[in-house]
Amino acid sequence: MAKWLLTTKKADFQKIGEQFHIHPVTARIIRNRDLIEEEDIRLYLEGSEADLYAPALLKDADKTVQILKEKIAQQKSIRVIGDYDIDGVMATYILVSGLRRCGALVSMQIPDRIHDGYGLNRQLIKKAIEENIDTIVTCDNGIAAIEEIAYAKELGMTVLVTDHHAIPYEEVDGIRRYKTSIADAIVNPHQEDCTYPYKELCGAAVAWKVICLLYEAYGISKEEANDFLENVGFATVGDVMPLMGENRILVKEGLKRLRKTKNPGMRALIAQCELAPEQITAGRIGFRLGPCINASGRLDTAKRSLELFFQTEMEQAVIIANELVQLNNERKAFTENGVKQAIAYYEENVCEKDAVLVIYLPEVHESIAGIIAGRIRERYYKPTFILTDAEDGGLKGSGRSIEEYSMYEEMCKCQELFTKFGGHPMAAGLSLEKENLELFRTKINALCTLTDADLIEKIRIDVDMPMDYAYPELIQEFDILEPFGKDNPRPVFADRGIRIRRMWTIGKNNDTLKFEFLTKNGVSVSGIRFRDKDVVVEYLEKKFGKEQVEAAFMGRSNNIELSIIYNPEINHFRGVDTVQFIVEHYQ
Repeated sequence: MAKWLLTTKKADFQKIGEQFHIHPVTARIIRNRDLIEEEDIRLYLEGSEADLYAPALLKDADKTVQILKEKIAQQKSIRVIGDYDIDGVMATYILVSGLRRCGALVSMQIPDRIHDGYGLNRQLIKKAIEENIDTIVTCDNGIAAIEEIAYAKELGMTVLVTDHHAIPYEEVDGIRRYKTSIADAIVNPHQEDCTYPYKELCGAAVAWKVICLLYEAYGISKEEANDFLENVGFATVGDVMPLMGENRILVKEGLKRLRKTKNPGMRALIAQCELAPEQITAGRIGFRLGPCINASGRLDTAKRSLELFFQTEMEQAVIIANELVQLNNERKAFTENGVKQAIAYYEENVCEKDAVLVIYLPEVHESIAGIIAGRIRERYYKPTFILTDAEDGGLKGSGRSIEEYSMYEEMCKCQELFTKFGGHPMAAGLSLEKENLELFRTKINALCTLTDADLIEKIRIDVDMPMDYAYPELIQEFDILEPFGKDNPRPVFADRGIRIRRMWTIGKNNDTLKFEFLTKNGVSVSGIRFRDKDVVVEYLEKKFGKEQVEAAFMGRSNNIELSIIYNPEINHFRGVDTVQFIVEHYQ
């Protein structure tokens, strides 16, 4: 069972509410996001383009622009090499479009997930040399390509790195020694000597900052550079970056532009996902639009996704967008099958004492290993690695972590087992020889310091608030807290002593539960649970008995009483607005 924790951070909520013209409950939620100072609250609520940090604060950004200007003036051939996920696709689009606007002779390459693997490699460098490329510019990769960049430099190439991933390091006698390449310039806010105030930019945001400086150097308007904010916002959400600080502003501004986008590819994707531009939210990027971009890099080639955004004719854009949606549907089916295999493997092979799960699924497509890892992490609340067979005879995989475990740091402690690895505290990718599989499982667990308490999921409640207190005007005010995502979750509330007056199933597959609840004050309210219908029913039957659950389904008197963590919303249905409570957790 998860542990429910009420967040009790102190502040004068009445004063904050009066100062910013918000309800004290809203002020409490903002305080729960660790915002204390008046200026931080102002930026959270009112932050705009004017509050973004100057691109020149990024180490080597000016140097990168100067080199690019020289290459453009000499008409040297430039190649942008990106990555096959949302962030890499958007970063590549921004750099290529921006460089072309400045008159550059530029081409692009996104590695093939299966044949090339992640990031810059010798094969891509050889191909660039054969095609007389003078300069390589990486985006959303490159910081860990130490040997590859050395190889490119030996061949006389200029290499510029724009990236946002953790700086690779070795730990010797407890001292970290950060690695660096001999690239001509490196733009990455995580560099030790980079003074950029905000470190959590995605790869597309770093690329955009460089283009902003380049446009400034060519006298191109800031407004034109800001056209790329829709791509930056999309990538920031899609790459699951924290939606606080500067990222929050980038996403807010990006959403404004997405809702009015003129890009045929973006408009076609939105339409094929059965949405209108004005309906775009961070949630819809994360769960509907973004997965379609990722699907091409997983099951086909990310070049298809990149091609979408360069389309000028709507007819062709619609064809590509439809292909991406169909690929995503295939990816969903593969994922469900892979999750079932992972659960079976866990139950048959994995020792329960393992705090870190290392699951080998030889038949799973490597491109969906990360998604499966995330689903298994959620199910067991343990850091999870999913590994599968690679074309070179070794193993490749992805990991997803929990808050209490920095996956990348822990992998650094046994990096001698990997042929390649990289990532963040919460996610990582890796390659290793098959014979090292069991050694990896043993060592990563031997090094693990997670306690039993760490392995209990913590569900943080913003406010202990009766359901009948959540009136429409207050719920509507919560919209100012958007965009929701990592580090800025949708606010959740808790109520106890909730009775089920009636429940029933709805939806195409009868997979959604609807409730008529009765609060402690005797007020009837509407509830809904969008997932795990069978799990909810099984839980209720075990706790209260099948007869009581049957009575609830029949709308008869029953003894079911729950504590509920909920999220309130205004449900718009056939022109009528009603308050509805989304059931997030129950016990």
